[in-house]
Amino acid sequence: MKRKDIYLDTVPLQEAVNIFFGELKKTGFFLNKRVEVINVSESLGRVTAEPVFAKISSPHYNAAAVDGVAVLSEKTYGASEKTPVVLFRDEFIVVDTGDPLPPNTDSVIMMEDVNFISDDKIELISPALPWQNVRLIGEDIVATELIVPENHRIRPQDIGAILASGHVNIKVYKKPVFAVIPTGTELVNPGDELKPGDIIEYNSKVFEGLLKEWGAEAVIFEKITDDCQKIKYTVEKALKVADGVIINAGSSAGREDFTASIIRELGRLLVHGVAIKPGKPVILGIIEDKPVLGIPGYPVSAFLTMELFAKPLIFRMQGLPENGKEKIKARCAKRIVSNIGSEEFVRVKIGKIGSEFVASPLNRGAGTITSLVRADGIIRIPANKEGIEAGEYVEVELLRKKEDIENTIVIIGSHDVAIDILANEVKKKYPDINLSSANVGSMGGIMALKRKEAHAAGMHLLDPDTGEYNIPYIKRYLREEKIILVNLAFREQGLIVKKGNPKNIKGIEDLKRKDVTFVNRQKGAGTRLLLDLKLRELNISPEEVRGYEREEFTHLAVAAQVVGGTADCGLGILSAARALNLDFIPISPERFDLVILYEYFDLDAVQKLLKVMKSEEFKEKLKALGGYDTSLTGEIIGGD
Repeated sequence: MKRKDIYLDTVPLQEAVNIFFGELKKTGFFLNKRVEVINVSESLGRVTAEPVFAKISSPHYNAAAVDGVAVLSEKTYGASEKTPVVLFRDEFIVVDTGDPLPPNTDSVIMMEDVNFISDDKIELISPALPWQNVRLIGEDIVATELIVPENHRIRPQDIGAILASGHVNIKVYKKPVFAVIPTGTELVNPGDELKPGDIIEYNSKVFEGLLKEWGAEAVIFEKITDDCQKIKYTVEKALKVADGVIINAGSSAGREDFTASIIRELGRLLVHGVAIKPGKPVILGIIEDKPVLGIPGYPVSAFLTMELFAKPLIFRMQGLPENGKEKIKARCAKRIVSNIGSEEFVRVKIGKIGSEFVASPLNRGAGTITSLVRADGIIRIPANKEGIEAGEYVEVELLRKKEDIENTIVIIGSHDVAIDILANEVKKKYPDINLSSANVGSMGGIMALKRKEAHAAGMHLLDPDTGEYNIPYIKRYLREEKIILVNLAFREQGLIVKKGNPKNIKGIEDLKRKDVTFVNRQKGAGTRLLLDLKLRELNISPEEVRGYEREEFTHLAVAAQVVGGTADCGLGILSAARALNLDFIPISPERFDLVILYEYFDLDAVQKLLKVMKSEEFKEKLKALGGYDTSLTGEIIGGD
């Protein structure tokens, strides 16, 4: 067997789907639906294998619909306030809701409409109509009528109706069973001690969750090293216990990628490489007339290809139509460049700003699982399009409910851990409200407000001429907008260095040392502007700083580069250094504010956010992080 394969071809997405499902259909795969009989009470989410017809009527007797007295209606005719009708014991019977209607009665009078003269005598002041307050036989269900059809996914209300119609057991299709085989020598279990090169194996748990959500069962095999014979043996073993096999990782064309050659040896390799991004190396094949999917190892590629190929496969195996995602129109906040030839799936954050939805692209890397956590939707860029322009309206497939997005406060601008803490506190206090933040730097936040892409922006811009924070920039760039300036906190900026400060870095002046490597923030970030100011004060040019051109978008990302050894230091805040157990050299205190557009200030969600900001609970959480002064937190310090 060859140790390495190249892509057979990179085919368009729809062509790959047609090939895969077309070949499976030829084998009769979708006709092999296995049936089992289960208790109706345990059938939630299962798919009916035959129509369910009522065995009995419901109710199966004429029943009292209310508490009251059962009477023969003709004996009440003529009753009024002036001429009440009196009935004696042998002319009425007291009944409770659900009781069988007694013989020789055809009506029930509600208890509150009956005047009991004594236990044996009642007085009525209005007549009863025939079958008044009576549930007739078959009012709900008539014996032999259809309750639910075949190929119907059973809901809670269906269970009630099926039980009421006289069924205890029901025929359903067996759940599709898929074996999941994680591969990779570098994989370790969650909780294992990590060393460089180790990767925590979690894709199988994501797959298991997706399979369950779609109505299938997962059989998770123990992770396998990159050993061709071991993988082959496990695939053969999996085919004996499952309806299909998902091999995770090993789908590319590297020296330890064996999936394609194993499928070719054991069965038929149909597709190796699809013109999508991310997810290009996906593999589709058939072994022993069963589907075998080679899913890429990168988590975003894995999730996307599961959605594109495994989901429709499982729904079709159950005889169900695939439930499509809700779609909305949104204005794209940033230009997105895409390569012609591949259909690209871009994760986006979405907020409703004013009367329209605005979509902001997230990290497009295939290895960033958090981009899926944070994403509200996905934009599809066709293979024949070079991208999307800023301001262009696009269709977005939602990953969250539309109403959740409508209840989201969008904050774009500078990063601070305090905003993450604020988001959690808002969600804890007000579960119906979400806070979405995008880290694009203080100047990026100002521009987002100007383009009406956010409700608020986080910023900490020091004006070198006045020594004042934020207000000079607001006057310069947002002079046509009415704003409210609210203090988030005062904080300490400084150099984040390795534990123990092995390079003995004392301040900004050490950044020009040849043995010191630096990691910077992105252009437009307040932290970068502060650095440039400090460099100018010391007559140090950016070219003298090793790593000045290296950019990260958050304080925590800067700290991660230091702890990872790719940089000796970076400018950031104390809480980021503490979070990763690093040392901190104070450089300058600063004020971090939220700039809120006036037109959104009175929104209920914004007012609730401000209420949380002013709470002692939120302030105490910031103080616990270190480096924060909350004396003005939540206070309005400027605006129109």
